[in-house]
Amino acid sequence: MPSYLRKLGDASDPVPLETAADLRSYLAAVSDPRARRGIRHPWAALLTAAAAAVLAGAASITAIGEWVADAPQRVLSLLGFRPDPLTGLIRPPHATTIRLVLAAVDGDALDRAIGDFLQERKAPASGRKVIAVDGKTLRGSRTARRPAIALIAAMTHSGHVLAQRQVDGKSNEIPAFAPLLDGVDLTGAVITADALHTQHDHATYLHKRGAHYLAVIKRNHPGLHEKVRRLPWRDVRLDHYERGRGHHRDEVRRLKTAAFAHLDYPHARQALQVVRWRRDLGTGKLSIERVYLVTSLPPGAADGSELAAWIRGHWRIENQLHHVRDRTFHEDASKIRTRHLPRVMAGLRNLAVGVHRQDGHINIAAALRHTARDHLRPLTALGLA
Repeated sequence: MPSYLRKLGDASDPVPLETAADLRSYLAAVSDPRARRGIRHPWAALLTAAAAAVLAGAASITAIGEWVADAPQRVLSLLGFRPDPLTGLIRPPHATTIRLVLAAVDGDALDRAIGDFLQERKAPASGRKVIAVDGKTLRGSRTARRPAIALIAAMTHSGHVLAQRQVDGKSNEIPAFAPLLDGVDLTGAVITADALHTQHDHATYLHKRGAHYLAVIKRNHPGLHEKVRRLPWRDVRLDHYERGRGHHRDEVRRLKTAAFAHLDYPHARQALQVVRWRRDLGTGKLSIERVYLVTSLPPGAADGSELAAWIRGHWRIENQLHHVRDRTFHEDASKIRTRHLPRVMAGLRNLAVGVHRQDGHINIAAALRHTARDHLRPLTALGLA
């Protein structure tokens, strides 16, 4: 009886997602750049082992190597490592081997494999897909000769990364916007981004892909900003009102929408005004902020509460992804700088965050600790066991 009870586990734990997706089949699409002579460990097995270790909380190459070295023979077999033909035992790869392999990985191919796996692992939720696009700088990757690596990611508002791309060190996020989304199904989706991506070319691109946008208008478009700001907002009816308390302050948020037939922005159908009142509970200081947006959604396609949720939900990419990678995986403190390693480790962290969120975990740090207590748990989550 005790053994059966142990198999049942703790009923309070989130239930792992039932999925037929096997990460190895997606990692097989990532090309192996190694010379054929002298290869001891399969390429896909090394990548899968690194992914499983990060899913269990490994935040460095050393930690990945330690997790693999401690793995039982059954786990090494499930990962795809081959036994010695004489002894029948599987010798785990050394941490140096893992480092060299991850440094040679094509970051774009790895991120595509991770995005495809996460999309296949969980069926799309009913309703409209909403995707946030935002960038992040890997501060610890800066060297004396090279600036810090910058990445741009597309994440669903439900919390998993669909695509990630490295930004050219001599440019900014704007040219990377379309290539980032090229491999993502955007049909009927709504794309949210900060004011940097309020670009005419971006709006035209999204329209051609069958997607809609919520674009923030700031003074980088002075004519458009002034035109939207001067609309008779006082005469426009209120579409959404919300009041809440958090972070030691009271907040009131109001949303108004106005249909607009002649707006100097491609395919824009509505203008939005968001007014936020914030009162600090400690000092009593009151601040008022007005934000203006345009959207290609026609009137009636989404109500005020949906629009307000999407506008607020955009910051989930900061809170649910970037903050977790910084605080839980200590990404900003990481001194990994060799070749592709910073980009690859960021992709593996995206995979870990996405899998745990899909499995119902809210606290990612607790999910990592739970997964680390059993070598089979990350394999189950990745469809290997």
